[in-house]
Amino acid sequence: MQNSEELNCMERRKFLTSAALGAGAAALATPAISGGHSKVMTVVSTWGRDFPGLGTSAQRFARRVGEISDGALTVEYFAAGERVGAFDSFNEVASGNSQAYIAADYYWIGTHPAFGYFTSVPFGMSTQEWTAWIRFGGGQELWDKVSGEYGLKALPVGSTGTQAGGWFNKEIESGDDFKGLKMRIPGLGGTVLSKLGASTVSLPGGQIYENLVSGAIDATEWVGPWNDYFLKFYEAAKYYYTAGMHEPGSCIALGMNASWWSGLSDFEKAVIQAAAAEEHALAHDETMARNGEYLTKLVNEQGVEIRAFNDDVWDAMGEAALEVFEETRDHSALATEVDDAFQKAMREIGGMLANFETTFLNQRNRVFDIG
Repeated sequence: MQNSEELNCMERRKFLTSAALGAGAAALATPAISGGHSKVMTVVSTWGRDFPGLGTSAQRFARRVGEISDGALTVEYFAAGERVGAFDSFNEVASGNSQAYIAADYYWIGTHPAFGYFTSVPFGMSTQEWTAWIRFGGGQELWDKVSGEYGLKALPVGSTGTQAGGWFNKEIESGDDFKGLKMRIPGLGGTVLSKLGASTVSLPGGQIYENLVSGAIDATEWVGPWNDYFLKFYEAAKYYYTAGMHEPGSCIALGMNASWWSGLSDFEKAVIQAAAAEEHALAHDETMARNGEYLTKLVNEQGVEIRAFNDDVWDAMGEAALEVFEETRDHSALATEVDDAFQKAMREIGGMLANFETTFLNQRNRVFDIG
């Protein structure tokens, strides 16, 4: 009869065989750890260490790599500023100084605008749509193309779902209300608001509060109720806008040095793929649960005034977004290829969801007076 340790080991191997993406089952035998030493994967991040959701999700992924591999592969994790600055993560990993980063890939649109499509783009896909495209619609192959130009290999490792429109000290009633507004909003969403006259900046999460309180910025978006509550934006801004156009399904990247990745064994690749796939789902589910809880807290405990952008604002942002997509396509043949594939998938998958999930949710919420 097998002892519990042997059974646990078998269960872990069974899980790894079924969960790892694209690895042959026959190749997945846990290697012995010679002399008790494991291979170390150094991961840097753009998040503060204990940011709810983003920071804690990254640490959970780091732990799972060691657990799934039985210690054959372990992660040495560094939050933003602990090894390199948040926005230095890309060069840190592309150069090979660290093996991987956990970040939002739209931070790198200055390097190539197509990176935006692998976090979220204005009026783009929800998490459900985006993940379907990445896994089964050719999205991963295009991500590999874009990342590969810079010596990287990326995988999904989390999602925050549809993000809030942001925190403002005045109500936004038309596109003109963005003129002269100083707002923290990165990615192509920031480019959209720039076209409406806003002055936009990218700031790491840990620097937003102080800039909002000091008046260096007039408004900000971050993530959603759970994360925003803990950064206490309600102390500096009165109005909280629900769904924004800028990040309808923000997904987090595990960007790895491509040379390091190609040198891994099939087992080691499978461990990372399994841990990343697991965390991608867990992070999204956890955020959905906590957002509901903390939206209530923001209203009932902090007196935050909830607003929604009206149709005039949405239309103004939509017109600006069309310009941004055209400019993105003009960058390169690869940017055009990514945009073509993204738009096609969004219409196919989104059209199906509109006829099923959206129809159902609208009617359920109407019948039971939800929202």
